[in-house]
Amino acid sequence: MKILVPLKRVCDPDNANKVKVSGDGKAVTSEGLEWKPNPFDEYAVEAALRLNENAAKNEKLGEIVVCSIGVADVAQTIRQALAMGADRGILVTADDGALESTVVARALKALVEKEKPDLVLMGKQTVDGDSNAVGQMLAEMLGWPMATFVASISTSDGGKSLNVKREVDMGVVTLKVTTPAVVTVDLRIVSPEAVKNGATPDSHKYNEGPRYASLKGIMQAKKKKIDQLELPALGSDATPATTYPRFELPPARSGSCTFVESVDALVDKLKNQAKAF
Repeated sequence: MKILVPLKRVCDPDNANKVKVSGDGKAVTSEGLEWKPNPFDEYAVEAALRLNENAAKNEKLGEIVVCSIGVADVAQTIRQALAMGADRGILVTADDGALESTVVARALKALVEKEKPDLVLMGKQTVDGDSNAVGQMLAEMLGWPMATFVASISTSDGGKSLNVKREVDMGVVTLKVTTPAVVTVDLRIVSPEAVKNGATPDSHKYNEGPRYASLKGIMQAKKKKIDQLELPALGSDATPATTYPRFELPPARSGSCTFVESVDALVDKLKNQAKAF
């Protein structure tokens, strides 16, 4: 099975308290912030590796291509996925400020048509924009079936069909999806028994979370191929559908606290002073 995994680098969410807005209010700056792979996309890489291996025999069963869109430095983020075990990478160079969900979805559609994967496996959302839109847009543009918020995947026919469990507000929904398809994954996809591919014995237990890159994997990643092309070369429309006229940080909290004597007094303050409803 050939799996395409879109991967985005994001500012480390642990540094969210350091986020700043530019002086003109036109952008959120990344000054002083560290970069890391989007966690949900990293989970997708791990899920793809589990689908395409016999872990008991340490055998690879298919190809995993990791792609990303952004500045040239994003190649380092792709290398991290290659060190985990992905086979090759694709970097589409573009200005980060010019990217939004629709532009990314159109670019991924062009990559899918070029690479012809059996499955697009991606994180449910990025932890910076949190729009949770690209996967759904991509599936619509391709006309492919899709499943979102997937917590487990199993297959027994080499990936021709996938049985997935989706986490929803009321519980879990089980679906059967025929490939080619788009699947977006949630954090539980990296639990020890979340992925079954019919090749790795069911008795095999994975560790919790995405795997760490071994020293051997890091050395091998240096030799793995990363194709690089510019966004216009894909021929996709790079016109954003959404623009942001201005950014503002929320007002700082005063630090003061007022105690009330009853629920009625609390409701009154929320309604008439805080204007909460």
